[in-house]
Amino acid sequence: MRADRLISIILLLQNNEKLTTKALANELEVTERTIHRDMEALSRTGIPVFAKRGKNGGWSLLEGYRTNITGLKDNEIKSLFISPSPRLLNDLGLTTDWNKARQKLIASIPRFLQKNANVVWNRIHVDTSTWRQSTEKIEFFKILQQAIWSERKLQMKYKRAGSFIL
Repeated sequence: MRADRLISIILLLQNNEKLTTKALANELEVTERTIHRDMEALSRTGIPVFAKRGKNGGWSLLEGYRTNITGLKDNEIKSLFISPSPRLLNDLGLTTDWNKARQKLIASIPRFLQKNANVVWNRIHVDTSTWRQSTEKIEFFKILQQAIWSERKLQMKYKRAGSFIL
């Protein structure tokens, strides 16, 4: 549906500094010509989209422009409330933050959708008991997590089962 695609384009551009026509077409599974028509439509409605030509070109929104399109669809909300592994969250030190984020997300959606979110939360259980059998603290998780968040490369050498050298 075109309206959904136009909203998706706005959100993609809001979340990315710049995207090429090809990248948008691939993401939205349409032709590049369709993206050009959609950009014309967005521009006509007052959305400040502009194209930069050339090697480092692409589509962008006017700097500082933000839309307040926040409506999540029912299936999108359901996907966010499928329970992640408590062990994984604990190993990454994210349990408390995840619980707070979940509560904020529930508070931000309309009441009629809150019920569905809680139903999904209570109905779907992903068994992660085989995630990590041992309860020992794995020291390298913190190093790995820091490297990921700071976009750093790590070289890991496999020594033997259960041990790594970072």
